[in-house]
Amino acid sequence: MDQALLTFHNQLPERVDVFYTSDYCHKCLYQPLVSVKAGNNNVSAVISTKFTLTVQVKSQARNATLCRWSQTYGESGHYSVWIHLEDHPNSTTCTHTVDSSPSNAYLPLVVAALLLALIALLFVVAPNIYRRQCTATFIKTICCRGAQYSVDSEEAHAREAEANNAKPTHLRSLDTFRGFAMTVLVFVNYGGGGYWFFQHAPWNGLTVADLVMPWFVFIIGASVVLAFRSMQRKGVGRLQLLRKFTWRTVVLLMLGFCFLNYSPRDGPLSWSWLRIPGVLQRLGFTYFVLCLMQTFWGQKEIPLRGPRWWSPVQDVVLYWPEWLFVILLETVWLCITFLMPVPNCPTGYLGAGGIGDNGLYPNCTGGAAGYIDRWIFGDNMYRYPTCREMYHTTQPFDPEGVLGTINSIVMGFMGMQAGKVIIFYRGKNVHILCRFLVWAVVLGISAAILSKCTRDGGFIPVNKNLWSLSYVVCMGCFSFLLLGGMYFVMDIKGWWGGQPFIYPGMNSIFVYVGHSLLGFYFPFSWEMRVQDSHWERLFQGLWGTSLWVLIAYLLYRKKFFLKI
Repeated sequence: MDQALLTFHNQLPERVDVFYTSDYCHKCLYQPLVSVKAGNNNVSAVISTKFTLTVQVKSQARNATLCRWSQTYGESGHYSVWIHLEDHPNSTTCTHTVDSSPSNAYLPLVVAALLLALIALLFVVAPNIYRRQCTATFIKTICCRGAQYSVDSEEAHAREAEANNAKPTHLRSLDTFRGFAMTVLVFVNYGGGGYWFFQHAPWNGLTVADLVMPWFVFIIGASVVLAFRSMQRKGVGRLQLLRKFTWRTVVLLMLGFCFLNYSPRDGPLSWSWLRIPGVLQRLGFTYFVLCLMQTFWGQKEIPLRGPRWWSPVQDVVLYWPEWLFVILLETVWLCITFLMPVPNCPTGYLGAGGIGDNGLYPNCTGGAAGYIDRWIFGDNMYRYPTCREMYHTTQPFDPEGVLGTINSIVMGFMGMQAGKVIIFYRGKNVHILCRFLVWAVVLGISAAILSKCTRDGGFIPVNKNLWSLSYVVCMGCFSFLLLGGMYFVMDIKGWWGGQPFIYPGMNSIFVYVGHSLLGFYFPFSWEMRVQDSHWERLFQGLWGTSLWVLIAYLLYRKKFFLKI
């Protein structure tokens, strides 16, 4: 899977060496692939098909590059490269042939997408057919003998209404957004069918897996504002709020430290396996800071007096202390990232190290962010960063490190702005959608400027490992667009109830902890017979994800919601 066979046929009277590099690897050194002896010899090598490869053939005797090409090879394909002389005695050419055609790696994904679309269509059409009077009458006459099962039963309607309003204080769009993010997270953690774009980017750039974490942080920010508004109306005091969100923070931290940090495969419990940073630790700390901001600076009533010059931006102006705090935080991130000296590394370095950047900074993975984490946590951090395979790095790097937490708070603050927009313009749906659109445009333009619309060439590249500023504003843009679209479809038009995503969205902690602890046991997963096929991997990922959505639905029907 994600591999092809490349055979080199050397018809030259001299030995040649073949080197390669991935075009996704920024300024990476060429790595040796094979050496082919002279005189009609051939050597085969297995190559990766995830990204475009640049291959060059060099003559050891002449110390010259004979040919170079870039190509994306197909999965399971067999290719040959014939290295031979042309009519001119000093002219060498490399001729490519396809010995065995590659398989269609994306066919399983297309089939799965069509099946899911068909199922979604059935779920949309079936209720409409069921509601038709003739169908309802037929079902009532033939199948439903008891009054308690009648489609016209007031008790049945009451039960349905009660189930649909299990959590009336929450926006359906927000719960659905959370559930959609959770569903994608579970699918990605089950391997995403083995496709590279369902895995985290090696360093710079964005994949589907990189979208999930910021969505959760954004949702936390919006939920904090809406929840605090509700508690404020109930007369909950500041001290009680402090106790409440402090307890939730402690629980999240303990879940991250104790339950999701250890596997029996690691052997006896010891300090050596402990990873201090983590996903729930990052979410818990971000939640705590956002709650502090909302407690001390965010609980202000909307002025009832006439319009002023700042009325169009009152949801920003009224909370200027929060803005000042966030600007100071971002200034700290920028100063540390670009001005802090790191031993044996250039100041302001944002690269992956290893063989990247022409191999000049092999031990500088993550620049200042990586240096701070290694200094604070030592070996108790993530040891297998996403850049390790491609960039051949040796240093540990944790994507949930200290410096990135600053921008996580900034991401949550954007979610708080979404919550404030919903509160300030309640009942004015056009204003809410316009504000969301304005935020998305401003953040999108900012991301385009910072990254120069490139993967590696911007002022600040989009990078999930570093939680770079361009990554945060880019994800803020996506979050406002997605939440705005769901708000329009569900809370304004009522075209969609959020099923099935709303169910894991209302039990997100249960689903996250459950799939982390039990996700690699039967029936959620199993030992695959065909390791090099996307078919079984994709089926396993969809099966496991569907089971957790089903469990969340059953809990929803039982009105069980895990709260902390």
